[in-house]
Amino acid sequence: MSNIKHIGLGLSRLIIGSLFLFSGFVKGIDPIGLQYKLADYLEALHLNLFSIFVPAGSLILPLAEFAIGLALLSGCYLKYATKATLGFMFIFTPLTLYIALKNPVTDCGCFGDALVITNWQTFYKNIILLSLAFWVHANLSNLTFQIPYKVRNILSSAILISYLGIVYWSYRHEPVIDFRPYKLGVNISEGMSTPAGAAVDVYQNSYRYKNRKTNEIKKFGDLDYPWNDTINWKFESMDAPLLLKKGYHPPIHDFSIQNSSQQDLTEYYLKDSTLTFIVINYDLEKSNHRYQGELNRIANWSKQHQFHFIGLTSTSGDALKKYQDLWHPTYEILFSDQTTLKTIIRSNPGLILLSKGTVMGKWAAVDLPNDEQILSITKVQMKKKLNH
Repeated sequence: MSNIKHIGLGLSRLIIGSLFLFSGFVKGIDPIGLQYKLADYLEALHLNLFSIFVPAGSLILPLAEFAIGLALLSGCYLKYATKATLGFMFIFTPLTLYIALKNPVTDCGCFGDALVITNWQTFYKNIILLSLAFWVHANLSNLTFQIPYKVRNILSSAILISYLGIVYWSYRHEPVIDFRPYKLGVNISEGMSTPAGAAVDVYQNSYRYKNRKTNEIKKFGDLDYPWNDTINWKFESMDAPLLLKKGYHPPIHDFSIQNSSQQDLTEYYLKDSTLTFIVINYDLEKSNHRYQGELNRIANWSKQHQFHFIGLTSTSGDALKKYQDLWHPTYEILFSDQTTLKTIIRSNPGLILLSKGTVMGKWAAVDLPNDEQILSITKVQMKKKLNH
């Protein structure tokens, strides 16, 4: 084999391995987020029957990707790794083609929240990976490694064990790396705004008009449709607009806070100078109720120190009343979009701290802060305000 082919083969192995490793890592550190994405896929494909496998799939899928990527990069178990790669690509390439054509979901979720690509980009990526995987698998005997196999095997095993620990920690708490638009330090108001002069979506419209004399139906575009020639043409229909160029879209677009009367309180809580604690319960019926006493304690402490403390949920009606009667939350429960709440924090319930709309703290239910920790955090924030 020539030098150029040998280098190309090695690069192909590294490309496939790196993409699988990255994909498995960013999905693995957010297993709850992957559960949401898999559930969305099943619902969009009308396969809700398989939803019972979602929790297991959210752990197995990224683990398999990470292990395959690690094997390809380290050169350990290459025969099995390349076969597994081909198996993955044979399953997901046709699936991503279907999704690109039908567009049941707009975000493939291939790289979690770390990197969002379109459905067509996902399909093209898979075609390239499938081709490279075929080439690598057919030329396994030509791959060489400088580091002894035993050393590579020990290192890759240690990395895999560390990865499993990180996944478990992320499942119990929050993702170790937060790629979401509500990560610490983000100002929600700024995240919802569009910069001046930002590019906008460019669409192509198609109109169908019927010729009154010949009954011919003709297709027109934005520049030539006969909107003012009502003597010769009659409007029939309009095709769905075709997106030619995507413009700027704010990373945060569905955040809102409303009371039971549908009064919008978003600006008040995002602009007010008083620190605001928010309990996030995307679904009160699925919430872990054993933390309610601890949340009530923090709420009472916050009120004593004249801080805002509210709850946000998508649950309303009888389910909300039942929850309040059973668990007696000592704070007002307001309302927001369920998908938004799931994005803000994975824990149900979870707690966040806002300072004029900036996310200053995030806690999963198992990590709720004690009085000393809260006092320390709020003192820092109050000192910053005084300095400003």
